[in-house]
Parts: sequence; structure tokens; C-alpha cells
Amino acid sequence: MKRAIIFGATGGIGRAIAENMAENGWSLYIHYNHNQQEAGKMVQEFIEKYPDQEFFSLKLNFLAEDDVIKKIVSNLLPISAVIFTQGITNYQFLGSQELDEIEKIIQINLLAPIKITSLLESQLLKQAHGRIIFIGSVYGGQASALESVYSASKGGLSSFVQGYAREVASANLTVNVIAPGAVDTPMNAIFDAETLNEVKNEIPAGRLADPKDISFWVENLLDERSDYLTGQTIYVDGGWLV
Repeated sequence: MKRAIIFGATGGIGRAIAENMAENGWSLYIHYNHNQQEAGKMVQEFIEKYPDQEFFSLKLNFLAEDDVIKKIVSNLLPISAVIFTQGITNYQFLGSQELDEIEKIIQINLLAPIKITSLLESQLLKQAHGRIIFIGSVYGGQASALESVYSASKGGLSSFVQGYAREVASANLTVNVIAPGAVDTPMNAIFDAETLNEVKNEIPAGRLADPKDISFWVENLLDERSDYLTGQTIYVDGGWLV
């Protein structure tokens, strides 16, 4: 049985990935932090639609102590793929941000995913075609003013993946980043319609990405034929910033 865990599965991109993977025969852990109701709803929908597969909700706060993270990860059933879609930002000048907010962004976007990857490595190395996929950002390659900490966290993911992929490539465990541009998700709902239209006008494709534009590339990286693609950051941005 193909089993994976999707961190941040109740978000816009996470849900699109979960729907795609469930349709393709994957059993899933649906991770959430705050949105228990949405996670439970997703699990129930998938159980009814795909009764031959297994679906579980999983609560984990990425700000939790290491011992808590270790305990939760140690109780997981064997998995062959991990997708990190969680992420937060704080849109303002660095000097206006509280120090604990800076630490929170780095912890959720970068440090906790690296720690969880370390904890899952031993079981992923046992799989014939193990997969680790991080959802990064175009701002990891071309940083944004007013999101400098967020940009640093996403750039850190790409650097981590470059190095770590070399450590595990011989075991057919691939590690990649998919870096979207502007995606039509609740994270971008903080901007008014005028600002979003300005962004759309800057994108050669003429629109924001749909979450399914991102889940398509996750599907391709999960394919067994993708064993030779690792350590990469794949920009999916409609030609915007790359």
C-alpha cells in the first residue's frame, strides 16, 4: 500500500495535493495544527470515496518541543512519501516584526521540516522509491521586500535540499522543492483586489496559479520514473520572477 503524509494538508495547496494523491491510490495522513474540523472532513470524504485506502488525521504543532515531535513521528505507520506544504509569513518591514515572530517563521517553514525529515529518514530509506517534497516559493530564489524572513526560510529549504539529496540519492530517496509563484490560496487573501490585479499583470501567464497547477508537479515527482530527479528547486510561477 502506498502511504504518505501531507503536512499542512488543510491549506489550499495541501488540499489539492491530498485530493490528487487520494485519487491516485495513496493512503494518507492528513496533518493539521488548528483546523481539526477541516482535516476530519477531508478524511471522511476520502474514506467514503476510496474505501480500499486508509486515511488518518494527524495533529502536530510545528512549534512543539522536540520530544513531542519525536513521539508523534515515531508512531506513524510506514510511509514512502512526505510532502511539506505548511508555511507562514508576516508581511511587513523587518524592523517592525517582533523577535518571536521571526523565530516562528523560521521554525515552521524551515527548522521543523528539517527535523522531521531527519526523524523519517530511516523508514524512507527502506522504500524502493522514497520521496520528500517541500513546497517552497519563488521568493526563496529571488527574495521579496517585506517578506525577507519568509524568503530566507524558503531559500534555506532549497539549500538544504541540494545538500541532503546527495546524501540519500543512492537509495532512490529523492528530495526536491516545488517553488510556486503567486497562488490563489487563503495566504494571499490578505491582499486587496487591486494589489492582486497588479500582481496578475506582472505574471506573463496572466493569472495566479491554481493549487492544482502545483499538485500536478507533486504528482510527477511521486512517479517511480522520477528517481533520477533530485536536489532540485522547480519553479512553477507562470514566468513571473524567474
